[in-house]
Amino acid sequence: MFDFDATLPFMALQFLLLAALLNVIFYKPLTKVLDDRDTYIRTNNLEAQERLAKAERLTAEYEQQLAEARRQSQATVEAAQVEAKKITAEKIAEAQKEAQAQREQAAIEIEQQKQEAMRTLEQRVDALSTQILQKLLGSALVR
Repeated sequence: MFDFDATLPFMALQFLLLAALLNVIFYKPLTKVLDDRDTYIRTNNLEAQERLAKAERLTAEYEQQLAEARRQSQATVEAAQVEAKKITAEKIAEAQKEAQAQREQAAIEIEQQKQEAMRTLEQRVDALSTQILQKLLGSALVR
């Protein structure tokens, strides 16, 4: 079946040459391309993870800044509301004092007018009394 003549070593040499040639021409470049691709994928994956971590850090930082800004704005709004209530209370108190002063002034004026009216009324009563007496008793007796 098998013939062990010079063709067997020649075929073995031919196989080894073909294997070496395929290794140099095909397998090494293919292995290099696969290794380069693997390196590229690993590098991109690491960079993507770093970018993702950085983005998450920035997001957390921005959320913290946003929360702080909200707290500050809420404090500002509350302070403004307190100040507005204070100013409103002061204005109301001032208006009430002014209204009270006007009522007191009006009461004083009314009292003065009442006194004046009473004096005028007394003078007229006196004058009318004198006239009535003159008419009833005569002008000579009244004086």
